[in-house]
Amino acid sequence: MKFTWYIAGKYFKGNKRESRFLSFIKIMAIGGVAIGSAGLLIALSIVHGFKSTINEKIVGFAPHITVNSYASDTINRADTLQAHISNIPGVAQVQPVILGQVMVQSTRDVSGTVIKGVHEQGDVTNLHTYVTRGTYDLSVQESGLPGIILGTALARTIGAEIGDRVTLYAIDELPTPFNTPEIQQFTLTGIYQTGISRFDDNFALANIESVRNLFDFGPGKASAMEINVIDTGQIQEVYSLIRDQTSFPYVTESIYQRYRNIFAWVDLQEETIPLVIGVMIIVAAFNLIGTVLMMVLERVKDIGILKTIGAKSKAIRQIFLLEGLFVAFSGLIMGIAISLLFYWLQITYEIIPLSEENYYMSTAPVEPHMLDFIIVSTVTILLCALASWLPARVAAKTDPVKVLTFGK
Repeated sequence: MKFTWYIAGKYFKGNKRESRFLSFIKIMAIGGVAIGSAGLLIALSIVHGFKSTINEKIVGFAPHITVNSYASDTINRADTLQAHISNIPGVAQVQPVILGQVMVQSTRDVSGTVIKGVHEQGDVTNLHTYVTRGTYDLSVQESGLPGIILGTALARTIGAEIGDRVTLYAIDELPTPFNTPEIQQFTLTGIYQTGISRFDDNFALANIESVRNLFDFGPGKASAMEINVIDTGQIQEVYSLIRDQTSFPYVTESIYQRYRNIFAWVDLQEETIPLVIGVMIIVAAFNLIGTVLMMVLERVKDIGILKTIGAKSKAIRQIFLLEGLFVAFSGLIMGIAISLLFYWLQITYEIIPLSEENYYMSTAPVEPHMLDFIIVSTVTILLCALASWLPARVAAKTDPVKVLTFGK
């Protein structure tokens, strides 16, 4: 065993008699494995980063579970329903909200949006963590007007800045002389940014009493119940419990149902991209067939001499199989080093910027997983071993008599 490792190591290192062409194809084989493994590890880390970042944004911004009324937009006796849901195992918070379509106007422009009325202390989501300008404050301000929070895109559209007065118009059907809109003024106290356009473009937040007056909602009524669970990994289980314990006319919807198109897009990326990039490793591994065959042809006389002095075919086969594995290990180590360097550069310098409108984030996220390193390393070595087996077998079948008399 030591003999085969020693000879394989000497052949892999090369010597002065080794042709430049053989050295070149050996370097290319190592580079192919390195680029393939690095590409797959980087692709996997970016896909994991995408999924985690988008899941974190959606789960942080939106309620985990929503209960609406099937028959109408209004839930009567919302306090009773709130008390019932709060006793269901796994529920962390439950809160009634009022939702409605409004026109929002500043001194510069006007646009349509959805207003959500929540408790003055805040809603069940983590929207306050996304406030980038101003503060999360829905209380009555020094101006005497209640606070309101807008998304970045919406605030930019109407040209509103922190401290500005904005006016909301609630219109029920078409406006007529007998159907005038309800009007309520607010002070802009905060601007949030999630990076997801459907959230930042069409959403505003105010305290529930102000919104109740705007839409003339009676006491104890709400548009929906928003619920957060204790453990986000159990959203589906808690959703099933709430659905089973809230009968008609209530309809229960989980966050995965409401935003199924975004979650489906992320899952598609996670499933397809690694497969496409993984082809690079397969191509690089099977390039070893040609590389090791060239090594066999270059050392055909050495094989004859080794067999003449007593080396068995099994030992010859092991020598060239080990040489192929040395190429694989060298390329794999380089690939892992390249991927780790990329992770550091991306985290430190954000070398890959993204269009936030299209990708929901301003830079490519990276999230390396130890399991990915183990799987990629194992698959790479197995493929390279398989690719090296054929030329190693050819070397083992070499006839020493024909080799030593070749050319005479």
